[in-house]
Amino acid sequence: MSTRFSKRHRVSDRPLSDLQETLPKTPVPKTPLPQTPLPKTLAEAAIRCLLTADAVEKARVTREMAAAWRSGAIAEIGDMPVPDRPGRPDRPRLLPPGQVPKRKITRGVQGRTALLHALAHIELNAVDLAWDLAVRFPDAGMPRDFHSDWVQVADDEARHFLMLEGRLNALGARYGDLDAHDGLWESAMGTAGDLLARLAIVPMVLEARGLDVTPQMIGKLEAAEDLESAKVLSIIYRDEIAHVAAGRRWFGYEADRRGLDHASTWRNLVKTHFKGQLKPPFNDEARLEAGLTRDFYGFAEEL
Repeated sequence: MSTRFSKRHRVSDRPLSDLQETLPKTPVPKTPLPQTPLPKTLAEAAIRCLLTADAVEKARVTREMAAAWRSGAIAEIGDMPVPDRPGRPDRPRLLPPGQVPKRKITRGVQGRTALLHALAHIELNAVDLAWDLAVRFPDAGMPRDFHSDWVQVADDEARHFLMLEGRLNALGARYGDLDAHDGLWESAMGTAGDLLARLAIVPMVLEARGLDVTPQMIGKLEAAEDLESAKVLSIIYRDEIAHVAAGRRWFGYEADRRGLDHASTWRNLVKTHFKGQLKPPFNDEARLEAGLTRDFYGFAEEL
């Protein structure tokens, strides 16, 4: 499918820290100095973020921990048991995916609020999924750059959440006002025992789906004259290409270590671990930019 975004060079082989330098810079709320001592290891930092229940506080602590990792204030990776479920606020109420109401995007506030709330929920889950991926597989012996990439992803997702929460606030709402579902976390936990499967499902299926649907959402928001929300989604879209690229890069790294073909292994893992369906049409341009070529997912158009 075509998008309104111009073609750019392929990014999948570049470290995520380098990719961030090419992405739009967005001001974010300043956070207060930490009130508790910094964790000694990345694993401890990740678990602190995972167990934080308040959504805005989780995003704030994530940004603080990511900055500490980048600066070297947290230097060791460490190894600690990772919780099976992250901390969550009392609201939103979590329902089965099919029971969450859907609203059309119009100039009215309700439809736009519902969209932004759903996206904020996705970004909050993405914060936890990135932290989980950064520290769940210490026995895999992945390079330090692997951990740094997923810390960067967690930081990006926290920034996205705060931007979306800001737009919700501008519309007279806040995260937690509407019902949501737990499908993202549940689908990811099915891969808790295999790094390669986790990489196949979270960045290369769940995040890649965002590349397919976000351009249309941006267009609808622009048609509704909500240019501020459209701008936020445009920033998220560019960041998500880099996140899919990081997943593709590390999936290839781990597949090579196991002596496995990339595309066929990914297809087998998706058939085994992904409970939904890959849904065309696909944003071939953005997926290619992230290094996700059609030999991975093209089969889905024939089903």
